[in-house]
Amino acid sequence: MSDSAISRPVNRDRLLPPLASEDFGLEFRVVARGGTRRGIRLERAFWTSLKQMAESRKCTIGTLIEEIAESHANAGNLTSAIRVACMRGLADQNLTLQRLASIKTISAILVACPSPAFALASSKKILTFNAPFQQLVRRQLPVAPNEDARQDLKLALDLNVADIFARLDANGETPVATGFVIGAGDRRYRGQLSAVRAPVVEPELLMAFVFGG
Repeated sequence: MSDSAISRPVNRDRLLPPLASEDFGLEFRVVARGGTRRGIRLERAFWTSLKQMAESRKCTIGTLIEEIAESHANAGNLTSAIRVACMRGLADQNLTLQRLASIKTISAILVACPSPAFALASSKKILTFNAPFQQLVRRQLPVAPNEDARQDLKLALDLNVADIFARLDANGETPVATGFVIGAGDRRYRGQLSAVRAPVVEPELLMAFVFGG
């Protein structure tokens, strides 16, 4: 039986985004820099990467290629050096984003905030909070001597979390104000908060800043 006759299962849980066929197409460009003209043939995906790198560094593609050429003068193959530089640039950028997009970073932002603030998951679970929020809860919802101080707080929002994310999407990430209630036992505290999207990719989180009671 030939390989073409074998039915292979389709992996629906992809680890990488699908590759576009146009990204593989070779594209020839003449790049000029400092009186030097170079004819370079690269896959379109690498030209796109070079353009993004140049825009982020506020320079031209020619400037980047000249720097790569000078740094790898002995490599002998400029197109290979350009591909490696693109991959290294994307890897460094990804590492920086990973450091920024973490619960640790969110916690640092909340700690730096002087007003009560917390990070909220889509399930309305409070993942992390700052000292002013802890003080607010202790002040507004004191625990009686015969009660368990570790009891879970109940949180309710006037807007549900999905609606807040939808409004952030629609309004260019403009903060969304909503009322909230936190409760412990038979005690309740109502306040107002301003919610913004936390700078993380997965899971999607909100950062909530309390501004009124």
